[in-house]
Amino acid sequence: MIYTYLLKNLSDKSYYVGIAETPEDRLVQHNQGKSNYTQSKRPWTLVYKKPHKDYQEARKHELWLKKKNRQYKDKLAG
Repeated sequence: MIYTYLLKNLSDKSYYVGIAETPEDRLVQHNQGKSNYTQSKRPWTLVYKKPHKDYQEARKHELWLKKKNRQYKDKLAG
């Protein structure tokens, strides 16, 4: 199983969308600074994840979600 996930930055409230087999483990990597894009905006929290049957489906959803505006992501994050 592979997931699309949404992280929220705790300081500036920005979002990051990604895909991973284990979003919780990937969150740890983001918070340890092991991702170039997210390392300067730590800490992050996992606010949403959606399972997909394969990588192609997850990638399609990731690209779709990246195009959504902040208001949509705020609602998704709860």
